[in-house]
Amino acid sequence: MSQQDIINSLPAHLRPFVKVQDYSDYTPRDQAVWRFIMKHLTGQLEKTAHPVYLDGLARTGIALDHIPSIEEMNACLTQLGWRAVVVDGFIPPAIFMEFQALKVLVIALDMRSVYNVFYTPAPDIVHESAGHAPFIVDIDYAEFLQRFGAVGMKAIATREDLEQYEAIRKLSILKECPDSSSDEIASGEAELERLAQSEQPPSEAALLTRLHWWTVEYGLVGDPDDYHIFGAGLLSSLGESRHCLNDEAVRKVPLTVDAVNTAYDITREQPQLFVTKSCKHLSQVLEEFAASMCFKRGGAESLRTAIDAASMCTATYDSGMQVSGVFCEVLCDAVGNATYLRTSGPTQLAYRDQEIIGHGVAWHSEGFGSPIGHIKDFSRCLSEYTIDELAAHNIAIGKPVRLEYLSGITVEGTLDKVFRQDHRNLILTFSDCSVQDLHGRILFDPAWGTYDLAVGSSIPSVYGGVADRTALQLYKPTPHTETIRVEHDVQLMACYALVENVRRAEKNSSDPDIQDALTAALEAYPEEWLLRAEMLTVASKALHERLVDELRSLGETHDALQELTALAINPEYAFAKSA
Repeated sequence: MSQQDIINSLPAHLRPFVKVQDYSDYTPRDQAVWRFIMKHLTGQLEKTAHPVYLDGLARTGIALDHIPSIEEMNACLTQLGWRAVVVDGFIPPAIFMEFQALKVLVIALDMRSVYNVFYTPAPDIVHESAGHAPFIVDIDYAEFLQRFGAVGMKAIATREDLEQYEAIRKLSILKECPDSSSDEIASGEAELERLAQSEQPPSEAALLTRLHWWTVEYGLVGDPDDYHIFGAGLLSSLGESRHCLNDEAVRKVPLTVDAVNTAYDITREQPQLFVTKSCKHLSQVLEEFAASMCFKRGGAESLRTAIDAASMCTATYDSGMQVSGVFCEVLCDAVGNATYLRTSGPTQLAYRDQEIIGHGVAWHSEGFGSPIGHIKDFSRCLSEYTIDELAAHNIAIGKPVRLEYLSGITVEGTLDKVFRQDHRNLILTFSDCSVQDLHGRILFDPAWGTYDLAVGSSIPSVYGGVADRTALQLYKPTPHTETIRVEHDVQLMACYALVENVRRAEKNSSDPDIQDALTAALEAYPEEWLLRAEMLTVASKALHERLVDELRSLGETHDALQELTALAINPEYAFAKSA
């Protein structure tokens, strides 16, 4: 299946986030970075990663000697019931979760730069493919990942969460680009720090992100004293995949739902990690947290959570009616039951996740309000009555109607329409309508126009986002923060390509002209450590000795290169941070 076929198979609102991988955009040096990382990662992880890891790499189309193409990955993933698409860096968390719920792996398009081999501030293809894909071959884990996406889609995010996402995305792009100025980076860091200082308690979305971090990204499996690595953040990091094994520096804590109380800092190595017993255990912890979320609990408390979030959320009536908007008020009776809800600004009415025709944000542009509860003298929810039964209660189209709710709210006006679906009354539309609460407060005045009443006796679910994502798209790609492309040194890339051709035996390594070309490349680029690391596998004995000397010298004169050059010379090198 081609990239375009997979893009076309996605829901329309997700397609704008997907890019097309042009494999020719990866430079020979990008390929060298991939090889260096994967060679040493797989060597380190052979015994420390969960046994599924190495098998999973091969079964999901991820080779060690070249950056995977999305076609290679999809040829394998489709056999497992999954697909993959490429995106530009960070995408909104809710969108990421929706892809995951659809069994679509989101793969960052870019390759980390040679300056960020140990740690990349932005998502890259190493982390997203070699980190996340391998465990898809484990059915229990794949089901956990999909369920996590389905739960994550429902999490209520605050307005501050969305601002923080934008700030993180912008800063990650600046840090990954070598042309960014120190002032630009400092400004981005200051903005993120400002947002992080919020005194508001973490939202559902923020807490769920923590659980994702401590499991999917940085999880260990086994027991605190006998564990293996399965988290993608660890599997894709040369430094942390080794550092995490240091039990003195990194505490190992049994995984419980309490992990959501532990914040994390993406800029530093983690001081503790959580250990799950199994994939089943992962799913149990996820469901324990999900049970606490508003989409499971509903009611007035969940509506108040949506109000505090000040973001677009959805309330679902027991009739199936869905109201999506920015909630601003909920009225309650003496025992805490929600009796009336209200939104401000554009609002969508939907049923079974499909916008009801004529009830989108164009019609409900200034907000929406409707009662919740049972009608006096009605034994069932009003939604369950047939048209004939309604008429027997003096509720008929074209006639004056008065509805008295148990809460004391009254709706009085001329019934113009009844919208029904699946044998249910979902919306009653009134003209010349007034709505008042028990204390005489005017909730709707006839002068305000047509009144649409959502039918339902309770709110069993409240969740983040909108019901019909196709009709109302909340999250849009942010082109003003697209990844910054840099110009590459054509001659340097030719040097890397030459080494690759020798490695693939397309060029004869013993050819004096080739040896001269390799030597010339070294002299032209005396600071290029990775070029020397690449040459080690193809150089003659004499050149090999020179490469080792030059790598050792680069490590001695450049602190930032000390561990990289040591690892290039000796794959068994033990990082100082894990000593």
